[in-house]
Amino acid sequence: MSYLLDKKIKRKKFLNIAIGIVFLIILFYFRAGIFNGLSYITGGIFRPVLILGNNVGERFGNLGVYFASKNSLSIQNRNLQTQLNEEEMRISNYNSLLAENNNLKEILNRKNTKIPMILATILAKPNQSIYDTLIVDVGLEQGLQMGNMVFALGNIPVGRVAEVYPNSAKVVLFSNPGEKTQAIISSKDIFMELIGRGGGNFEMVLPRDLTVQKGDQVVMSGINPYVLAVVETIISDPRDSFTKALLSSPVNIQELKFVEVEI
Repeated sequence: MSYLLDKKIKRKKFLNIAIGIVFLIILFYFRAGIFNGLSYITGGIFRPVLILGNNVGERFGNLGVYFASKNSLSIQNRNLQTQLNEEEMRISNYNSLLAENNNLKEILNRKNTKIPMILATILAKPNQSIYDTLIVDVGLEQGLQMGNMVFALGNIPVGRVAEVYPNSAKVVLFSNPGEKTQAIISSKDIFMELIGRGGGNFEMVLPRDLTVQKGDQVVMSGINPYVLAVVETIISDPRDSFTKALLSSPVNIQELKFVEVEI
């Protein structure tokens, strides 16, 4: 009985070994197909992971290109802005020179050639010198004398030379506070006294029956009717026998760079 059991076990082992050998032979013979199948299965499993990795890598690569491109554009923008600022400064300088050149041409073209004048540069204006005075860069050596008339824009009287130095002079403006100038109301041909109020402003006291209007001009007495001031406001009080006219100079002294001085 024991003998039969051992023989049965041996036969089972032999059968298992035979099956194993046959399996190995089949595996070896068909290894390419099996491995391909395994590769196919493996590829199917890991394909989403590989695709995700490729996409992430591509995204990071594009992000690097984006930042590099943005940095390049920023540098280029700064360079262009610098060039633009330089061009704007050149244009500004050119416009300033052009305006000055045109101003000089205008002064020379409007000048009365019968009156000898010398062009003077303003060194100090009312906001830099004594109130309502100018300092100019011509003086005794250029033929200036006290009392010489000073003009703006060629034909608008603005003041008189008060003090003369070798190469400079002080000009007191007609609008200097308390400065009195004999003038004519052009619309009435009446002589009146123009009194300076400072800052290019004047006042004039008129009889009540003498009416003037805004825009009326007041000119200097003499052959050449140079405009001194223009009426801006009329102040009147029924209880007063006089009226007061407030006037302003036709030029803004603060905007001037040059004047002409009669010699």
